[in-house]
Amino acid sequence: MSEATFNQAELAKFNGQAGQPAYVAVDGVVYDVSGIDAWAGGKHHGNLAGQELTAIIDTRSPHGRSVLKKLPVVGKYAE
Repeated sequence: MSEATFNQAELAKFNGQAGQPAYVAVDGVVYDVSGIDAWAGGKHHGNLAGQELTAIIDTRSPHGRSVLKKLPVVGKYAE
């Protein structure tokens, strides 16, 4: 099975709202955060699902990229 490739508009559809899964992109990889309670409703500490969050993870996240390895990868992100 090949991985999906998401651009900004496609990723935005996966915002965790109206029954959609919640996906975020970090450093070219798209992760599914739907199963994470902290991302309920597609929001987590002011960040929104359906977006590219590399800068946020690298500069403002207390846990950094360490949590990413626990998340399912659903595809690649290409602007």
